[in-house]
This record gives sequence, C-alpha cells and structure tokens, in this order.
Amino acid sequence: MIKPEILSPAGTFEKLKAAVRFGADAVYLAGQSFGMRAGAGNFTLAEMAEAIKYAHGHGVKVYVTVNTMPRADEYDALKKYIPAVNELKPDAYIVADPGVMDAFHRLIPDANLHVSTQASIVSPETAEVYMRLFGAKRVVLARELSLNEIIKIRKNTSPELELEVFVHGAMCVSYSGRCLLSNHFTGRDGNRGECAQPCRWNYKLYKLEEGKDASRQPGIEQTEDGTFIMSSRDMCMIEHIPELCEAGISSFKIEGRMKSTYYAAATALAYRQAVDAYCGDPENYTFSPEHLRILESVTHRKYDTGYFFDKPMEDAKIVDEPGYITERPYYGIVSDYDAKTGFAKIVQKNKAVCGDTVRFLTPDGDKEPFRIEEMYDNEMQSIISTPHPKMEFYIKTPYKVGEGDILH
Repeated sequence: MIKPEILSPAGTFEKLKAAVRFGADAVYLAGQSFGMRAGAGNFTLAEMAEAIKYAHGHGVKVYVTVNTMPRADEYDALKKYIPAVNELKPDAYIVADPGVMDAFHRLIPDANLHVSTQASIVSPETAEVYMRLFGAKRVVLARELSLNEIIKIRKNTSPELELEVFVHGAMCVSYSGRCLLSNHFTGRDGNRGECAQPCRWNYKLYKLEEGKDASRQPGIEQTEDGTFIMSSRDMCMIEHIPELCEAGISSFKIEGRMKSTYYAAATALAYRQAVDAYCGDPENYTFSPEHLRILESVTHRKYDTGYFFDKPMEDAKIVDEPGYITERPYYGIVSDYDAKTGFAKIVQKNKAVCGDTVRFLTPDGDKEPFRIEEMYDNEMQSIISTPHPKMEFYIKTPYKVGEGDILH
C-alpha cells in the first residue's frame, strides 16, 4: 500500500499557507498565465518564488499548473514563461497539451511533468504513452473513471508511474472539463482558464411558435429534477479512504483554488487526519464522523462520490437546487496570541459580533466552541462587532491558539 500524498489547492499565498499548516504534503498553484483557473488569485513570479520558498521550508512540494491549451500565437510567451518559472525550482509541472509538453522537453529536458486531468486519461495504454513519449512521472486520471477502473490501470502500468486522482471538490458536467459553453455564451474560453461556469446557471425551456417573438413565449415546466440541468454536485470521498489507499493511488487531489482559505485548511486537515489514521493502523481504522462534519462546514454543493461507484450514463450527478450549501461564518485568521492574557489577535474576514458562539480550527482539529464575551479593536477599545474588512481585533480565548488558526 502506498501512503498517498494530500495535494491541496493554493489559489493565493494565504491559501497556500493554510494548506501547509493544516497538513498538505503538496500544493498546486498557477502563475499569471497558462493556468486553468484564471479567476483564482494566482501568483506573479515574485510571489511564486516566495511561495515555493515557504512551502519547501515546511517540507511541502509545489506543482505549477501549465495546463491550458495554448493557441499558436501564445507559444512565444510560453517559451519565455517556462524558463522563468523553472528558475524558481518548483517540484513539478501539471500539463495537458502535447505541444506544451514538447516545449518543456526542448527547454527543460529534465522537467518533472504531471499530465493533467484535461488529457482525459482513462486507460493504462494511454498512461504508458505519456510516460514513454513525454517522460511523464505522473498522470492525473480522468474524473469519469470508476474505482475498479483505477485499480485496473494501477495493475497494468509501470510501478514508477504515479497516479493522481481527485477525491474532493467541484465536478464538471463536461468530459474531463473540456467544455465549449463558456466560450459560446460569453467569449471566455474554459480551456484557456477563463470559464464563466454557465453550467451553474438556471435555464428555462421554451416552446417556440412559428411567427411569434421568442422572448414572449411561455416557459415549459421542467421535471422534478429541476432546472439546473448541467450543474454538477461536489465530490467527497472522505468515507472511502481505505478503498482509495488500497487502490495504489499516489496522490489524493483536492479541487478548489478559487475557494476560501478556510476551505483550504479544512479539507487539508480532514484528509490528512483520515489518511494518517488508516495508513497508521489499517486493521483498526474506523471512519470518523468528525472529518465529514468539518468538510460539511465549508462552502459546497450537495456531496457525492462522483463516478467512483456509478457510471456517468446512469447518474449525471446533477444538483437539484441553485448555489451552494452555506458554510459556517468564517470570521478571521489568528495573527498573534498572548499566552499570558489569553487574547488572540484576529485579522477579519467576515463580520463577527460580541455574543457569537465560535470555535477555532487548528491543525489538531476543531476546538471546543465558546461565546465571545469581550471584543476589542487594534487600540484595545471595546467594540461590539467587526464590520470592516481586514480589520484587526482581539478576543479572549479559553485555550491556546496559534498563528494561522481560523476563527469560525
């Protein structure tokens, strides 16, 4: 059995720090170009250098995504970008396009390449081709595969080829994320990192009568499945850690570079603790409902096990309600703690009010809840709420907390 790494999203430096503090073995991030999440915070080269230094200082690997499908007029910029990023010494690059892979081989012959899920790898034959022809060290398998299919791929591929699988986060109604809807409706190309997520929109069907204005036609009622006919559920495999570990997967990937810092911390923590518990003592492992409770506290759509146990043609994994299931209020991040006075200094993320019942998420887990009895601003003047974004405030805590712990 391979003990899989926990691979967390890092859309910003703050999220990277949270993932590192709460248990990630590796993080994936993007620069300002050629990444599939243009809407995430992403990193300038200077920021990326600092992030890689920070992660490596804590024993955590950094994978840089270069997984868009560049057009011909983008390759000059790509060939300048690759050496510039390589100077920063990331641990690997996540790539999808054969042309990009070839550019890496010409510019950085020893580059550690991980083939993105965008490549739609669904067979051992394809996985082996990427290793043999492009020197891939790892392949990120398509999310449409079942657990049994993943096991067969592991048994029929070279032992040195690592397999990475998404275990948590948003799914996509399109095959391995290859979608044209965003480009069609908005001109933003989802295959170049600019997806507008039109699959999440509410749609209405209309019966068009010849010779009449389409905008005035009456809507057709949908079925009990609802109107969100393309919006997928979110994946959550926390209850199936034993099966995933036994399948020989090298890396458990968590989706969500555009999610909150709290999400990065909570997901890293839950999967870190679950994997450590199982790999440390497989025979006596039992699922902890606490891990699921933590994951249910973050912003998410209805959870599902994706296609690990179901076929896409039999269950499309579509949500039947709009938007997200609301997370607990995420009030801020600890920037300092005074053990003598018991006061924690918090950088505000959302409004907190004196009298709220709160708790801290720490690398050891969720602490016991308590009621905020007193609250002070940065000049230690008594306040009843924290209405200003990023304001610093103090609360007295009943237990020790550390820098980077999250108040929620």
